[in-house]
Amino acid sequence: MDTSETDSSRGYGNPPWMFKGSALYQLHLVKAETARAFIPKEFRLVEAFGYTLGGFFLANYEESPAGIFDELVVIAGIVWNPPTSCAWAARVLVNSDKACAHGQKDVGLPSRVANFTKSVRALPVSKRSRFGGFMNKISIGDSMEKCLDIQVEEMNNHTAMGLCSIKLTSADAGRWAGPEIKMSLPSFSGRTEHNPHLLKYSCQIECRVRAVSPAKVYGPFASNMDGESTDQDSGKENRDLSISVMLSKPILALEFNCLQMKVEAPTIVPQ
Repeated sequence: MDTSETDSSRGYGNPPWMFKGSALYQLHLVKAETARAFIPKEFRLVEAFGYTLGGFFLANYEESPAGIFDELVVIAGIVWNPPTSCAWAARVLVNSDKACAHGQKDVGLPSRVANFTKSVRALPVSKRSRFGGFMNKISIGDSMEKCLDIQVEEMNNHTAMGLCSIKLTSADAGRWAGPEIKMSLPSFSGRTEHNPHLLKYSCQIECRVRAVSPAKVYGPFASNMDGESTDQDSGKENRDLSISVMLSKPILALEFNCLQMKVEAPTIVPQ
């Protein structure tokens, strides 16, 4: 796949593309029937007892070809790619026009421009520690735990449509950031209106990782879901199914600190 012309036209430069920042990678049990709505029919879904492994990747990039921006990747599920497997993104939300255009046209992602509204509040004393009075008496976590609320609104024809609210509880001060790891996250993409090819790409990640309490996810307010959709295709249905993925049951949450991610140029998958 020749990407040099398209990359330079969007100012992303030549691949691989480098991103630095932090992220939360949260795995959910997603209903297989929900995941299949996003995945091409020729792929076999990795599933058991009617569920597959999906979830979301929430990142804040401090350095990237598009500058500073936030990203929410809704992962529908995992598909077989013998001898391993690959993730399939149901929806990608970014608060950068440049990153959105690159994702759509160069990587074949279902990218949308979105607003990320963040607010921080201190937790009440009664909620600072789930371990009870002992931890509070010795002041572990005192004045350190905060709740970060992230409201994600997808922009559609200059109209903001609520997608979800993500609430994260953090107690950063004095805590170990976790071991340094290197990992590869292979993914399929494409088959979109902006890039009809079936593509495969890989993200090489170096970071410090630790397990954290899963973030709580809430759906949009009812007022954001009323009325006719202004999407021109099946966007409303896909948006509703993406919300279903976000609201599915979390099983594991990993916090990535000191994140350095290298994204290789996608290649076309032979039919």
